[in-house]
Amino acid sequence: MSQDGGKPRIEPATMPAGGWGSLGGVTGILLDQEAALKDSRLLIRQNKPDGYACVSCAWAKPAHPHPFEFCESGAKATAWETTTRAIGADFFERYTVTELEAWSDHALEDQGRLTAPLRWDPATDKYREIGWDTAFAEIGARLRACDREQVVFYSSGRASLETSYLYQLLARMYGNNNLPDSSNMCHESTSVGLQKTIGVAVGTVQLSDFEQTDCILFFGQNVGVNSPRMLHQLQAARRRGAHVITFNPLRERGLVSFTNPQSPIEMLTGHETPISTQYHQLRPGGDTAAILGICKAIVALDDAARAGGGPRVLDVGFIREHTHGFEAFRRTLRAADWDHIERESGLMRGAMESVADIYCGARAAMGVYGMGVTQHRNGVQNVAMIVNLLLLRGNIGRPGAGVCPVRGHSNVQGQRTVGITEKPELAPLDRLGELYGFEPPRKPGMNTVEACEGILAGRVQAFVALGGNFVRAVPETALMEAAWRELPLTVQVSTKLNRNHVIHGQASYILPCLGRIEIDRQAGGQQAVTVEDSTACMHGSRGMAAPVSPHLLSEAAIVAGLAKATLEPSPRVDWDAWVADYGRIRDAIAATWPDIFHDFNARMWEPGGFRKPIAAAQRVWKTASGKAEFTVPEELEGDPDLSGDGAVLRLFTVRSDGQFNTTIYSHDDRFRGVHGSRMVLFMAPVDMARYALAPGEEVTLCSATHDGVVRRVEGLTLVPYDVPAGCVAGYFPECNPLIPLWHHAKESKVPAAKAIDVRIERVRPT
Repeated sequence: MSQDGGKPRIEPATMPAGGWGSLGGVTGILLDQEAALKDSRLLIRQNKPDGYACVSCAWAKPAHPHPFEFCESGAKATAWETTTRAIGADFFERYTVTELEAWSDHALEDQGRLTAPLRWDPATDKYREIGWDTAFAEIGARLRACDREQVVFYSSGRASLETSYLYQLLARMYGNNNLPDSSNMCHESTSVGLQKTIGVAVGTVQLSDFEQTDCILFFGQNVGVNSPRMLHQLQAARRRGAHVITFNPLRERGLVSFTNPQSPIEMLTGHETPISTQYHQLRPGGDTAAILGICKAIVALDDAARAGGGPRVLDVGFIREHTHGFEAFRRTLRAADWDHIERESGLMRGAMESVADIYCGARAAMGVYGMGVTQHRNGVQNVAMIVNLLLLRGNIGRPGAGVCPVRGHSNVQGQRTVGITEKPELAPLDRLGELYGFEPPRKPGMNTVEACEGILAGRVQAFVALGGNFVRAVPETALMEAAWRELPLTVQVSTKLNRNHVIHGQASYILPCLGRIEIDRQAGGQQAVTVEDSTACMHGSRGMAAPVSPHLLSEAAIVAGLAKATLEPSPRVDWDAWVADYGRIRDAIAATWPDIFHDFNARMWEPGGFRKPIAAAQRVWKTASGKAEFTVPEELEGDPDLSGDGAVLRLFTVRSDGQFNTTIYSHDDRFRGVHGSRMVLFMAPVDMARYALAPGEEVTLCSATHDGVVRRVEGLTLVPYDVPAGCVAGYFPECNPLIPLWHHAKESKVPAAKAIDVRIERVRPT
């Protein structure tokens, strides 16, 4: 198996999001996974109030869903999980783990579902099947022998609320708050930025706001790939005449036009709905400068209105009653230099003034954003600037308005709600201690970057992962993979084989689990679980597919098995009763957070879900001042680590329509016209000319830092593309080896994958 699909084939890409391309993508993967008829029936129940929650993204599930409430990405995730392909003992007899290291990410996962517990055998370099009782006993014994502050309990964001609650309780009863998760790698900047500015760590927008908004400001989020079901809300808003103004370095197809694959007329006629009314290709990291320019233009409009005796542009009543820090922010705006703003944003003054005109003419506006905002050195500042823009016109806490961070993993927001956090101040430790009769640890735990630092330093003694492909997702790939092999213990709860299984610790276990779509039968009967979507609504989810193997355990059962093998018995914690009846776990969650989860079991099947209280949506500000906070940006530079050397390029990472996070469904990206390989580098033609490079030429990227660490990605094929001058784009996670671990967002420590200082090297023929 090769590391990638070989030399890429490049074709023009002009099709809209959705349409026949989407239908073809769904059909292709259903056929490829040899489960087309079965999965097509399953898809009818995806994201329905009495069905199962998609295992892909966390976009909202409507109370009145479409007949086919799934997208291409969701269909791929369903086919990938419910495939008929399975890995048995014969597979691991054929291959050593060292041989599997050479396989691509796609090839590893494409082998199918894991079906039995596995333990790595160092004598043969192969995984061997073992029994569940043996696996739990051995892992428990090893964990009991560890320094309890040096054990990490990671979670990927797909586990249910029920499993996540058990997992955080296991970690805290074990003795630490080392609960890093995938939020640390994507939206921690949101959690920090929104908490300090509006007093909540999540967005304020719900689905109904899309029906009432006049203007949607879209920052750094590729809706066509990462949350395609949102295109229905965007299409409806556009048909009502709402503006969609996009800020993104690349012109992503999903934000240009959309053909609804659920509309026979659109499919037959090829009708496309234009999505963005304005599209601004700012420099990667230019968000703060662009928003500052828009805000500066708004204040100028307000000054002109006051001078002319016209109605105010700013919502002065809202600002006076509900905000703090406005005058300092306004002084900053007036003092800001337009040349500096244009240089850092990559936009012209007139473009930002045009956005200000439209925004000020909107009755209600919202800010929607993704990791293109958060994964920067100034990611927290970027989030705060979006809040500043909304506060100027009172666009938080009223219909059609608000802030809308778009989450990735299907329950990544929910696991935080039920205690997955390394920050002890965010967990109800006193309540947990009262309920379960133990003294919870009070010391801050490790986040993702700190866990990596501990692994590199040789301090971490065990890493337990509830899902995910951690070693592939994190920065500093070469150093991390080398250090990972020295970990005394790694434990992976997984559905499929991935790189984190072939890059393993000295003692390594794989614990295969049921997928969310599979029927989960326990002693108390068939079980259901719950998840939280991006708009803070909780939904029930009922598995509907036959399990791929009778030997799989549910995630909840695996966590309980680890807990029983590791912890001292407690008269207040009945792990077996919880596994027998997940309703009892929901009762425990309700007892821990009664303001959110009261009557949990009765409400979990409400169409559209039940929403947790969002104080800022009611204009209640749980901040230090008791008001929403205007914040003054520290700097306009998108990446203060960049050297300014003219030979340095700014790399930003992107995802394709053939992947979801680190899961690679194929080596194709039809939206960008790339087929057969992910080892490509998108580059502006003007930069190709400047460096005397040709399309199709093979190059190497090198990190341009000066810390003594060599970071390289070789074998990248150049693809001319509409990229801002001085910038290049490459795929995540293939470009992760170029990201220094220290190159992360200030305050939140999110890896700054959207602006990386690199140099390009030509590959000379031998």
